[in-house]
Amino acid sequence: MVGAQGFAPLLIEISNINQEFMNKGEFQSVGDFAKIDYQRQRRTGFPEVIFGQGKTPDQLEQILNAMQENHPVVMATRIAPEVYSLLTDRVRGLDYYPAARICAIVHHLVPQPGAIAILCAGTADLPVAEEAAITAELMGYQVLRIWDVGVAGIHRLLSYQTEMTQADVLIVVAGMEGALPSVVAGLVDSPVIAVPTSVGYGASFGGLAPLLTMLNSCATGIGVVNIDNGFGAAILAGQILRTAQKLQDKHR
Repeated sequence: MVGAQGFAPLLIEISNINQEFMNKGEFQSVGDFAKIDYQRQRRTGFPEVIFGQGKTPDQLEQILNAMQENHPVVMATRIAPEVYSLLTDRVRGLDYYPAARICAIVHHLVPQPGAIAILCAGTADLPVAEEAAITAELMGYQVLRIWDVGVAGIHRLLSYQTEMTQADVLIVVAGMEGALPSVVAGLVDSPVIAVPTSVGYGASFGGLAPLLTMLNSCATGIGVVNIDNGFGAAILAGQILRTAQKLQDKHR
């Protein structure tokens, strides 16, 4: 326990560490509504990504244009088609991935080592699965899409056993009761990232039922992200692969 006299030096030390960190970092203010974190790529391997939902087209335009001056890839998630139609003439080189609801400006894609398999339980889960797939591809990873292989027809999933075992990380997207990640994790020796979706009837409680199923999985090696968070699953998969590469390089 730190005594009263020990707090002052401790606070000074914390302040110095924080100041050193800030001096090494970089950020840019955009208007009075955003601060772009240019240190994000050094920390995580990928630039800061814009969460588009809730932002106005004017705000998105300014942030996208500011970011593309400094990054090979600029990405914004949860962009509705009508918002993209307003942005397309205002932001140079802006592409749109409608199934994923992602906007991106790609100046230069840097290939990364590692393969990510993304499995989707049902067609209704595709928007979340595509968000994960496009995010992973924009990060530079090889992506294998395996769609509509839910447990209601388990033979569909089992026909992809070879492809699943060859993946370095697997992202498994499912709604309803959310059983698919547990089954997949019982078949492979790679990390599995489970993504619950809000797809389902009333008792699924907007994705809470599959979330709890995935959290309570008896299969080991499963990490679970938030409901409908395909983006977060892809970033986590990239972090796993990036860490593995760093360890390999370190001990080479």
